[in-house]
Amino acid sequence: MGVNNADKQGVPQYNDMFELATRLCRGYLQGSWKKITVKDITVKRISGGLSNWIYQVTLLNKCNASEPRDILMRIYGQTHGDTAIENTITESVIFTLLSERGLGPKLHGIFPGGRLEEYIPARSLKSEELSDPKLSLLIAEKMSDLHKLNIPINKDSIWLWDTMDRWLQQPIKDVNWSNDNLELDRIMSTNLCDEARWLKKHLTKLRSPVVFCHNDLQEGNILLKENDSSGCLSLCLIDYEYCAYNYRGFDIANHFVEWTYDYKNPIYPHYTINRELFPTKEQQTEFLKRYSQCMGNNESVETILNEVPHFVLASHLFWGIWSIVNSRTSKITFGYREYAVERLSSYFKLKDSLINNK
Repeated sequence: MGVNNADKQGVPQYNDMFELATRLCRGYLQGSWKKITVKDITVKRISGGLSNWIYQVTLLNKCNASEPRDILMRIYGQTHGDTAIENTITESVIFTLLSERGLGPKLHGIFPGGRLEEYIPARSLKSEELSDPKLSLLIAEKMSDLHKLNIPINKDSIWLWDTMDRWLQQPIKDVNWSNDNLELDRIMSTNLCDEARWLKKHLTKLRSPVVFCHNDLQEGNILLKENDSSGCLSLCLIDYEYCAYNYRGFDIANHFVEWTYDYKNPIYPHYTINRELFPTKEQQTEFLKRYSQCMGNNESVETILNEVPHFVLASHLFWGIWSIVNSRTSKITFGYREYAVERLSSYFKLKDSLINNK
């Protein structure tokens, strides 16, 4: 679940961005970029939140066909603490490896505090497009490309549990919730640490393979490239902040859950939910058939299908806890509290349903 609403606090000043972009592009890029001044470029802020600010830097003068006319400049935001610094380093390594293997934007340079990336003429998908049959199969292919990777980071199945445990170490009981209701009281009276322990025990029994996962494959992190001369559809996955080795079932189930959420709502709480959009068994089967074919394994689609509802639990609990923590720390304009209630309420309802059906 990514949030890209602009954070108005702490953003580098406009003139400073021109000077920084000029210095970095001149230092890391070749050809026409080597001689640029602040008068030779435009700098446009595309998006950014608490963790990143992203700018499109455009060369005004003509350049050679082999040179990029546009690049992205990503500036890291808050990186305080050992965990935040470690995550930034890991994400840079992952970005570099995916870039080299043609699975993500090209990397033009890494500098202290950020990086220069390929600018891709594309747009992020709309939530309703996730169910488009053609696009869904392309997403399945992209997911399998990631899951087949061998990335030099910790390959144990600890990321999901360690991340939630780290979040739960923060004080969440003192959150100043507004508009109290019975559902909220129930959630906040629950021991979420106990829930995480129960879920770990429950999911471990499924023996879902641990693979390299994106872990946040929602509409905003899937780019639809502009059609080339052949008219073929092409997708690119972005935002590797949550990439890690994790259960296959989580990546798949989390993506299916994202069919039901739309984060482009301009009105508070800046998301909408339509549970009827959750993929049908037929839609899930088509997605998983293509996924399995690309993975080249002989595992039955039915086996993966059986993992989905159980890992939907993990998706709800994970992002519910994430939202509680961010309601205390983030300056991004987003309905974190409402979203936490939404995800955790969904978790408890689904848990009750799964247990009662046993």
